[in-house]
Amino acid sequence: MVAIPALRPLARVPAKAALARTFATAIPGKPHHHVVIVGAGSAGISAAAQLQRSLGLEKKDIAILDPARTHHYQPGWTLVGSGLKSLSEVQRPLSHIIPEGVKHYPLRVSTFDPENNAVKTAEGVDVSYDYLIVAPGLETNFAGVSGLQEALQDPTSHVSSIYSEKTAEKVWSDIQAFKKGPAIFTQPAGVIKCAGAPQKIMWMALSQWKRDGVRDDIDITFATGAAGMFAVPKYSQALENLRKERNVEGLFQHNLIAVDGKKKVATFKNLAQGAEGATVEREFGLLHVVPPQKPWDWVAKSKIADSAGWVDVDKSTTQHNKFKNIFSVGDASSLPNSKTAAAITAQVPVMIDNLLATIAGKQPKAVYDGYASCPLLTGHNELMLCEFKYGGVPKETFDGIFGGQETPRAAFYYLKKHVFPYVYWNHFVNGTWYGPNHFIRPDSQE
Repeated sequence: MVAIPALRPLARVPAKAALARTFATAIPGKPHHHVVIVGAGSAGISAAAQLQRSLGLEKKDIAILDPARTHHYQPGWTLVGSGLKSLSEVQRPLSHIIPEGVKHYPLRVSTFDPENNAVKTAEGVDVSYDYLIVAPGLETNFAGVSGLQEALQDPTSHVSSIYSEKTAEKVWSDIQAFKKGPAIFTQPAGVIKCAGAPQKIMWMALSQWKRDGVRDDIDITFATGAAGMFAVPKYSQALENLRKERNVEGLFQHNLIAVDGKKKVATFKNLAQGAEGATVEREFGLLHVVPPQKPWDWVAKSKIADSAGWVDVDKSTTQHNKFKNIFSVGDASSLPNSKTAAAITAQVPVMIDNLLATIAGKQPKAVYDGYASCPLLTGHNELMLCEFKYGGVPKETFDGIFGGQETPRAAFYYLKKHVFPYVYWNHFVNGTWYGPNHFIRPDSQE
């Protein structure tokens, strides 16, 4: 097996290499645009595409700042780790994704200067704006677990993660090769993107081992920093029942702090005991790690961040609480809901309506209710389609057809495996997909 190259933040590339790309827009000396978008991930691309299509934006002068070369369909990394998709199927060159008419500058943002309506970059170029959308995602902090980076780069460690395109394929090879012993799947304490993914890959591994006839020889543990299986009570109870039925150990309020890939030992902090909680060592034969996640430092240390480091926006309007010409959606925002691609489908139309209202000198009235979705794989040919809004209140699309969505169903599995990836590449990134509203733009007014 080929050794895995060193991990690095996905949104950052060397400045000289970034500026050398031929597909990006030539950068003027003092660029200024009506709307500047920081980040060309799911949130930034969706916002740019919908704005470019909007009849309400008369001045189509939009620029995106992002040094990345590749756009990733990150929900697809679970499918790659499960052997259901190839890596090439869940990524595209960024140049193919930038909406027509939108300028793309491959610049690395270093900080924000909101008093002067400017974004400062590591390349020394200040980009000024009339209106700003901040959507750079978050940082997957592999360095936050001692020894993890070294273990991930060791092809013999049996340590892997679906939270990077550099390690997702290793997850599948590790699952296929593992036949006997303890298998641990972790979820960190705190905010992460797609909080159901840590156990999606566990359920898919269990299902694969059952298919291979080795399930009874493998002891599976779900080690999570959380107190339960899921943040929404309805789905948490259903998943807890599933955990017990399938004989999976639940190691709750245990946060992974160190990995020794050579000795095959994972060290956890017992959070239930508070700051003085004991450390617990567990031997493993296979270890799947979800690293801790946090805001980018250049966001957290800027004037637009709240005390936790997220972009400080109103949870209903997505407008900044202090700087009214700034908006934020996606993982970088302070919106207190699940950080998923599905959430973005509901956030962006609200954000655009409120941005256009602000441009017109009106008060923003569109309201985001916190909708998010987690298509939670529970095995081959079954999936629990978790949909909810603020307060952990279920907001299910198909409850009138199938009944409660806490019951895993084959129909939902094929949505995740086939329909959602197709929709993403053909409609989401083009600004023509609105989540549970499908192709009909929602009326987001209060």
